[in-house]
Amino acid sequence: MMEKIVTKEAFRRDIRPAIKKNHKKIVLCHGVFDLVHPGHIIHLEQAKKMGDVLVVSATASKYVRKGPGRPYFNDEMRLRFLAALECVDYVLLSEGYTVDDVVEAVEPDFYVKGSEYADESADVTGKIREERELVESHGGRLRFTGGQVFSSTKLINRGLSGLSEEVCTYMQEFKQKYPMEDILQALESTENLKLLVVGDVIIDKYTYCEVHGLMSKDTGYSTRLESDEEYLGGAAAVARHLASFNPNVTLLSVIGNESHIRERFRTDMAGTIDLELIPGAEQPTIIKQRYLVKNGKREEYRKLFAINNIPEQPSWKEETRKAFRETLAKQLSQCDAVFLCDFGHGLIDEETAKMIQEEAKFLVLNCQTNSSNFGLNPITKYRRADAFTLDQKELKLAYPSLARQEEAALKRLEGHLQGTGWLTMGSDGAACIIDGRFTSCPAFTLTVKDTVGAGDAFYAVAGLCSAAGMPGEVSMFMGNIAGALGANIVGNRESVEKVNVLKYAHTLMNV
Repeated sequence: MMEKIVTKEAFRRDIRPAIKKNHKKIVLCHGVFDLVHPGHIIHLEQAKKMGDVLVVSATASKYVRKGPGRPYFNDEMRLRFLAALECVDYVLLSEGYTVDDVVEAVEPDFYVKGSEYADESADVTGKIREERELVESHGGRLRFTGGQVFSSTKLINRGLSGLSEEVCTYMQEFKQKYPMEDILQALESTENLKLLVVGDVIIDKYTYCEVHGLMSKDTGYSTRLESDEEYLGGAAAVARHLASFNPNVTLLSVIGNESHIRERFRTDMAGTIDLELIPGAEQPTIIKQRYLVKNGKREEYRKLFAINNIPEQPSWKEETRKAFRETLAKQLSQCDAVFLCDFGHGLIDEETAKMIQEEAKFLVLNCQTNSSNFGLNPITKYRRADAFTLDQKELKLAYPSLARQEEAALKRLEGHLQGTGWLTMGSDGAACIIDGRFTSCPAFTLTVKDTVGAGDAFYAVAGLCSAAGMPGEVSMFMGNIAGALGANIVGNRESVEKVNVLKYAHTLMNV
């Protein structure tokens, strides 16, 4: 069995030439194969009949996009499952989000997919057409098998605790009300919107340490520096999430004169996001530095402490404010939806907030409470928002008298802002008011690497769905998916990608 499992290099160098020399036809099948079931066996047996040699490739775990906790089985186990099948001749590991590396190594005569992939327009990833074109460029053809379609995802979700019972119960009700086809159609319409993101850009600096223990003569930690990373956070992170779904995103902010930070924006964001970054030499770009230690047994991080360079009294010269507001006025007249990210660091003053509330066609608001502005940046300072997000602590600060009555507080805030709001609740998921009642959606993962970017991801995706006219519960569902994916990204190292959100949505719908 083990001799069936080969590397791409070995197949390209030794095996493929021998097969071609004997004028035999190579058939390639590809997938995750997280749980081999009767549908897979039927598919592979039918594929084998189309040629002489059947090659099967499985996507490596790090590239599987079915949501946190998947694949259920590791790479070695999945390859062994496939190699144990009599009809399979060779098994390869695909190391990428696409099958390109395997197609180029194998050069199949026939690339075989299940009948559910026959309609290219129904493919949420948009990859079937690209795969067909690549196979054809190597002289091969795309073919399809028939027969009953089974689902590894459904079997794992329901039988192997791939999803909690709470999530399965919620999804059974949700998918009856909101078919995936309707969600996809509405999401596609968001690509036509012109989006403006306004707010503080923040450089998130992560310093990774190894803790030796407590200092021998004090109470602090003694640590060894391992490495540093910097990510574009704050409003920049929100803009990057949105840019995965929409090609018309503009980011407006004020930054300092640091040349290396300006270069970082040009390198990471130019070409995908229109940048309107007003120079403000009076104060530096905000940097929030966190010191972390990694869990020894799983990829999870614990923060030791944090420092920042936020001025005690943030202030910009009037000429900087004027340039910012002039650019804002121009952008407000052109965009369809504004994502206002108020981190409470001084950029969004009363006049700016008033301008946005009066002129934005559709306003998505996030007014954050953090350690540097605690109690000083309540969301109730705003009078209008078509959609908004906040967490439980921020809701309590908005209405202290209703601290123990979240439903009443959220209803009151919706009335105050005259819009739809979502309350994020960490491991308890999220909630919103639907038809006058408090409706919650469970967390879609309890596997967490870092929660820093989860709220921004929820805000971006839920707000975008709301701007496209999706119901509040659908927007919450999509935002909750983004939050789950964001909680499994360290800091804002990466954005939450549209294809990953859609893949996980299909996983959840398949219960």
